[in-house]
Amino acid sequence: MRNIVILISGGGSNMRAIVEASRRDRWEALLGARVVAVLSNRPDAAGLAWAREQGLATAAVDHRAYPSREAFDAALLQAIAPFDGDETEPALIVLAGFMRILTPGFVAHFAGRLLNIHPSLLPAFPGLHTHARAIAAGCRVAGATVHEVTTELDHGPILGQAVVPVLPDDTPETLAARVLSQEHRLYPRAIADWLRSKNKSAT
Repeated sequence: MRNIVILISGGGSNMRAIVEASRRDRWEALLGARVVAVLSNRPDAAGLAWAREQGLATAAVDHRAYPSREAFDAALLQAIAPFDGDETEPALIVLAGFMRILTPGFVAHFAGRLLNIHPSLLPAFPGLHTHARAIAAGCRVAGATVHEVTTELDHGPILGQAVVPVLPDDTPETLAARVLSQEHRLYPRAIADWLRSKNKSAT
């Protein structure tokens, strides 16, 4: 059984979509995977309370308590360790609105099993303020991308994308809401596809 650990920083709407899809689509029975834990870098993250209500393990590793990114990532690694499975089926780590840039050492530790969703059609608009940048550039479409995490920010192998139109009267907020609704569909589907691909390669 492959454990899935989700990292969040806020309300965790993508985390909720993943948990709900995993149960609705019977990932444990059909894909041999289950969401077991939700961790956050913010103790007040609203998503932690929802995860606890769902019976999931939760933990907060407050980044403000550490003197460096390296020290924080080391503590986060320790918090993930109890859920990391074994060498044959190590945990999948899913970033769902986790607003921290991870160090190369952390990324290397989870290489090939660390996923993220980014609110643009990568390779366009990596980084922040994606919706405002898409509108300013005159884009007719925007969207979201699920990708593997590498040491280069928002440049890992693409696992799936969803496209939405940019409307003439869009603001960054209205475009963000339209993209987010597609993220909730895209991310669980991309994770399920990733799990299927790993299951096939293991047989």
